[in-house]
Amino acid sequence: MSQLRATKPGLLVCTGLCIFIFLYLRNLTPKEPEEEPTYPAVVECGFYPDELCSALFEGKRAAPQVAKFCKNPYRVEILAHLHSPGNCSRISQELHFITRPLSAEEGNFSLAYIITLHKELATFVQLLRAIYVPQNVYCIHIDKKAPRKYKTAVQTLVNCFENIFISSKREKGAYTGFPRLQADINCMKDLVRSKFQWNYVINLGGQDFPIKTNKEIIHYIRSKWKDKNITPGVLQPPNTKSKTSQPELTPGGSVYVSPNKRFKDEPPCNLTIYFGSAYYVLTRKFVEFVLTDSRAKDMLRWSKDIHSPERHYWVTLNRLKDAPGATPNTGWKGHVRAIKWRNGEGNVHDGCKGRYVQDSCVYGPGDLPWIIQSPSLFANTFDSETGPLVVMRLERRHRREVLRQAEVPVEPHWHFQQESHFNAEPNY
Repeated sequence: MSQLRATKPGLLVCTGLCIFIFLYLRNLTPKEPEEEPTYPAVVECGFYPDELCSALFEGKRAAPQVAKFCKNPYRVEILAHLHSPGNCSRISQELHFITRPLSAEEGNFSLAYIITLHKELATFVQLLRAIYVPQNVYCIHIDKKAPRKYKTAVQTLVNCFENIFISSKREKGAYTGFPRLQADINCMKDLVRSKFQWNYVINLGGQDFPIKTNKEIIHYIRSKWKDKNITPGVLQPPNTKSKTSQPELTPGGSVYVSPNKRFKDEPPCNLTIYFGSAYYVLTRKFVEFVLTDSRAKDMLRWSKDIHSPERHYWVTLNRLKDAPGATPNTGWKGHVRAIKWRNGEGNVHDGCKGRYVQDSCVYGPGDLPWIIQSPSLFANTFDSETGPLVVMRLERRHRREVLRQAEVPVEPHWHFQQESHFNAEPNY
């Protein structure tokens, strides 16, 4: 049942808000008034005018100000399905999951995903249904510290899909540091042992979102990184005295976090330690190498005592010349994740339109134009408080591209519900 039908008492309020926003955006003049205009109270409604969507993606200055007065209208509907276990066919259809491979090419090239979760349940569902196709496989790691209701809700969803499963071993505090690294290793073990075949594995956090479609991700891997791993990173800088961890800007424009701390013990096996991204795209053969090679096992044990090991482990092992799919001289190449670091402001990006948390941007509506222009496969970070409409707008744009690229008949439930009472196709 759509949110509009479910909230009849709010219909007049929603309609009034939408008309207000439509007229406001339509009458924007080149010069904005000095005084900040007043807006109606925050409401939760089931549709927004297409004019607002277009304005957000086009970067009109007033659009983010208007958008922050609207909540995500689908959050309640998403959570209701997860807290009310029932017919899996109904859950799959009403949450708009893709249920068939959309092309022969995609059907013959399977990806594995590792998703680490600890909060933002509705955002996770939006992420999962954006990347979900039945030929892929998904390992979900739920943080040990997550509330019981959260774990139960995720399990309700997972139970409806054969190719989605919960990691058999869970870590505490797995959103950073060694627990984050170990959570990925745990899922890799499960993925290798599973009955599903896959070509590459990609790791995500529950607050990531794809910028590219499944077909575009496959094309990028095949055309630029055939049988190779993507682990952006560089050699350890020589000056590592300070204990403070700050983002650093590389000459190529990429940003990484240097631990700036001397290692307590020398690296094992005379390994040369690299700094890099915690995010990767890895071949299956490389994953099998990581799980069995003695150097990889020694480095994993050594990593327990260093700062941000997830930023060392993957890039260091991928620089070994005898590792499957190794890329020893790639530096920061590889468009895996779009992140706005504070230190990149004015150089790599135009500033965070949401808010900075630990020097990385939690996106707001004003960041949408930058996000969709990025060459990266995914973007990070999103949350429901800073930008409730950001993921919704990205999700609808992403789904429209997915269905436009489909080479099979499109099922009705793959479409999201019509949201515009102006009955016009948005221009973005």
